[in-house]
Amino acid sequence: MWGMKQIKCECGHTNPVGTLVCEACGNPLGEQKESTKLLDMKYEGVARRSQTYTTTFIDKIWMFFSSVKVGIWIIVITLLASSIGTIFPQVMYIPGGVSPAEHYETEYGVFGKIYYELGFHNLYGSWWYMLLVASLGVSILIASIDRFFPLYRALKNQRVTKTPKFLKKAENIRLFGSCRS
Repeated sequence: MWGMKQIKCECGHTNPVGTLVCEACGNPLGEQKESTKLLDMKYEGVARRSQTYTTTFIDKIWMFFSSVKVGIWIIVITLLASSIGTIFPQVMYIPGGVSPAEHYETEYGVFGKIYYELGFHNLYGSWWYMLLVASLGVSILIASIDRFFPLYRALKNQRVTKTPKFLKKAENIRLFGSCRS
């Protein structure tokens, strides 16, 4: 996997880098063996790309856009820009034959002039707004891909038997105690 060494389990199975639990037997791997901390079992220990590869420029871009926090900030900034763009009518809705700079200043005063000078008069067609919307789409796409494939692998290759080490570190055992029927 791009020059990164893989992790070999006690059972002999070779696991990808970043995997917390052996894909074959369910035993904790690496630092998780000795740790008393609970395992993150969202993907049954399968590694996500954004959490394993951070060596190249593309990996750093992938990691940036796969972050949910970044996606939320892009949504907030897009909402703020969109709301500012609706304060006054866009340039396509002003009367013809009048220069936009004059129209905004005469109709809305100082605020109209500032609105025009900052470029909000043609917000939805501006390059930076289009870039913002495109980055939102890229963020949603990358975050979905980054989470879909590990989840698919975890659901496709479910282990029927769970080892005692696996059960000891699984959060649901600690939450519900020993449920015997």
